[in-house]
Amino acid sequence: MSGHSKWATTKHKKAALDAKRGKLFAKLIKNIEVAARTGGGDPDANPTLYDAIYKAKKNSVPNDNIERARKRGAGEEAGGADWQNITYEGYAPGGVAVLIECLTDNRNRAASEVRVALTRNGGSLADPGSVSYMFTRKGVVIVPKTGIEEDDLMMAVLDAGAEEVNDLDDSFEVVCEAGDLLAVRTALQDAGIDYESAESKFLPSVSVPLDEENAKKVFRLLDALEDSDDVQEVYANFDVSDEIMAAIDA
Repeated sequence: MSGHSKWATTKHKKAALDAKRGKLFAKLIKNIEVAARTGGGDPDANPTLYDAIYKAKKNSVPNDNIERARKRGAGEEAGGADWQNITYEGYAPGGVAVLIECLTDNRNRAASEVRVALTRNGGSLADPGSVSYMFTRKGVVIVPKTGIEEDDLMMAVLDAGAEEVNDLDDSFEVVCEAGDLLAVRTALQDAGIDYESAESKFLPSVSVPLDEENAKKVFRLLDALEDSDDVQEVYANFDVSDEIMAAIDA
């Protein structure tokens, strides 16, 4: 399993307890606003908006906040910011490639914060196109393990286009082509299987194995990047063994 998935799992556990919960809420709300602006304010006709709202609810974002964000994005209520998507590319310690997706209303601030987070933590900005070719856009659905067997999950999603099911300790990760995400999510709903989130993400096509020292440095860098309000998602192509992960967690 890719190191990025392990990192996402660890991050997910931390997010539930974390003082950064406010930051997580802000990012989820931003996603709703942008999805509503891009594809319209009706979740039933806009799968990206449906998934953004679903994930926000799963993370206990209050319904009032969700509905206000939807209305702002759809133009039903004033006050929506002019969010712009920008993707930066960079390198982390150990030769790890990093893709940084930002959603910002201030390009200069976003660029500055990304550059500072990278350089202060042993990383560097890369030229556009120099690392993005190592990543592929995929659909990713996270399914909690409670009361579901891997075989049953496989049966439910295989015909819908799922390519693989990965074991992430306390949840399963279903990976598919980005264009099959709606079909896979619908197959889970039809089978009555609860899921945490369904979204399109960049997954690495090649991975760099890390020792404990470089793994700690990379995690520090990813934390610093995700601390920025402008940064929505960070993807990295590292792989960390279970032993090293356990040592770092300890």
